[in-house]
Amino acid sequence: MRRPVPSMASQRGIALLVVLILLLIMTLLGLASLRGTLLGERMSGNLFDRSLAFQSAESALRQGEAVAAGLTSIPTATDCSNPGGVCGRPVNGADRSLADDGWVTAAKIGTGTQNDLAVGTASDLQYLVEYLGEFPNWYNCDKVTSGAGEVQPGCMGHRYRISARYKADGRSQVLLQSIYRRY
Repeated sequence: MRRPVPSMASQRGIALLVVLILLLIMTLLGLASLRGTLLGERMSGNLFDRSLAFQSAESALRQGEAVAAGLTSIPTATDCSNPGGVCGRPVNGADRSLADDGWVTAAKIGTGTQNDLAVGTASDLQYLVEYLGEFPNWYNCDKVTSGAGEVQPGCMGHRYRISARYKADGRSQVLLQSIYRRY
């Protein structure tokens, strides 16, 4: 026995409605997945940019330490007019690394390397060397004197605060500091 074919008037279009709702749900899931992927890509790009900036700032820090190691005299001027751009003792403990004067442009390391990706212009990479004074090289060595009242040889050493920064518009900014001791 044959079944009668339903007429067009008796169909309500429920299958079409279900398919459209499923299509809408799939589209929303696809857009959410795409948004998550784009966010992850942006985060990894920023991490890569910061890593290159950190490595560049670290190379500038090493250049500043080399300048401090090569000094032959103690800086006497309180500003940064000493030879090599070395700054004298900070006034009232002020940290010059927070200001914009006294910084020396560091040399880019190599060409055609990843450093070129991070450092677009030479002025983005800078270092600052500050003389902090003379301090004991080991605990209480300045309190122990010889029979003649002199401090032990090698007791006192010069300290320098080396600051390095990578600072470029629209990029990750990095500031590194180290204390360098000269015997």
